[in-house]
Formats: sequence, structure tokens, C-alpha cells
Amino acid sequence: MTLSIAALVLFAALLHASWNAVLKRGQDGLWGMTVMGIATSLACAALVPFLPLPARASWPYIAGSALLHVGYNAFLVRAYRSGDFGSAYPIARGSSPLLVTLGAALVAQEVPTLTGMAGIVLVSIGIISLGFRGRRLPETGIFYALGTGFFIAAYSVTDGIGGRLSGSPVSYTLWMCLLWGVTALPIYMARRRDMRVWRGARATGMAALGGWVSLLAYGIVIFAMTVAPMGSVSALRETSVLFAVLLGRIIFGEKLTARRIASVLVIAAGALCLE
Repeated sequence: MTLSIAALVLFAALLHASWNAVLKRGQDGLWGMTVMGIATSLACAALVPFLPLPARASWPYIAGSALLHVGYNAFLVRAYRSGDFGSAYPIARGSSPLLVTLGAALVAQEVPTLTGMAGIVLVSIGIISLGFRGRRLPETGIFYALGTGFFIAAYSVTDGIGGRLSGSPVSYTLWMCLLWGVTALPIYMARRRDMRVWRGARATGMAALGGWVSLLAYGIVIFAMTVAPMGSVSALRETSVLFAVLLGRIIFGEKLTARRIASVLVIAAGALCLE
């Protein structure tokens, strides 16, 4: 992975942690995710006419990824509802790089170098350790956090392959997010039986901004996976927990202990191995 790609993925990691913090800070995760989906689909619909269609071979991956994102969103909302941000986020994100590496090896015959594998393992261990409370992982919400990690791995491998087949990673990202976004309102209506999603300019605007930020962040990741190993990109992207730890301290008043600092150093060491 080149230094420029690594820097780009780290920027995406910062964006990703930021919109997750916005989602966690909101009082209604399902509503926030719905507004994010609507805002994302509107932005994608406005942009796709100016780009070429993705190659035909990538369309099954576009559809499959959109469905996987629906499952990811459902598990993510439940994970944040069941546990605190400082536990749910690291467990969900830390479990995915190893799963992505395994999936990429099985599906795309993409085997990391020894140094790359060491970096992936270090990042994963460091991230998951941030989710511990004392000497154990919190039981509350761990099922949903691990389920979120599974969906992250599944759609990451799907998009890594689909983006490479598409001929245009940007167009692939927009079409996939458009298909995912249009499911947001029907799912909300089915669960709440309510079409009123407007909750004032400030709250609705913040949720919509989160959707646009997530679109940019994941578009960067899909592009990176077309030019670098999927497992390495996934692990480097998950250094977003470093930013999540800082945001958790500033926004939610969560403690920054010596053990958490040690975990951050392990993640940083892994990131250096990946670069």
C-alpha cells in the first residue's frame, strides 16, 4: 500500500468515526439511519447521470452489497442501543479485518504478506481490546456488535471485488449507495408505521450530513480496495477507532485509561506494518 493510499484511507477512517458518533449521539438510531439513507440516495441520484454505468459484471455485487448494508444498519443500530459507543464500536470494527482477510483469500485468492498479516492482526487485537470492560467483554450488545462485524466483512469483500469489476469505483459506489438508500424509508415505515421523518432543520440536517459523510468515506475505501489488498485496506480503515476513542472522550465523557492508550499504540504499530 502506498503512502498516498494509506493517508486517504486514514482520512476515510476519521470521517467514518465522525458519522458514527453523530448516530450514537442521536436519541433515535433508526430514525437517524433512515435520514442518512434518504440523504445518501438523493445525493447519489443527483450524481449518477454524470458518470458512466458500472460494467455489467459488477451489478450482482452492487445488489448484493446493498442488501448486506441493510443488515449492517440494523445490527449497528441495535448494537448502539444495547451498549455504549466505546464498547460496541471497537468490537464491531475490530472483528472485521481478519474476516475480510479470510474472505479475500478464499474468494479473490488475495493472500497478504507476512508483514501485512502482522499489521492486520495487531490492528484487530488492539481494536477489540478497546471494547473490554475490566478483564472481560461486556455481555450487553456483544451479539449485535459481532454481527455488525460480520456484515462489515461481507460487504467489504463484495465491494472490493465489485469495484474492481466495475471499471469505475466512483460510479459503483454511487449506484450501490443509491440502491441501499432507497430501502431506508420503506423499512422505517414498516417498523414505525410513520412517514414523518422531518424533525426540525437542525436534527434532520445533522443526520443528513452524516449520510453524506458516510458516502464520501466509503467511496474512498472502495477506491482504495481496487488498488490495494482488501484486508490491509480494511484494517487501516478500522483505525477509525482511534478517532472514536477521542470522540468518545470529548462528546460522551468516556474514560481514557492507560489500557486504552496501550491499545491505541498497538493499533498504531499495526498501521505502520500495513503502510
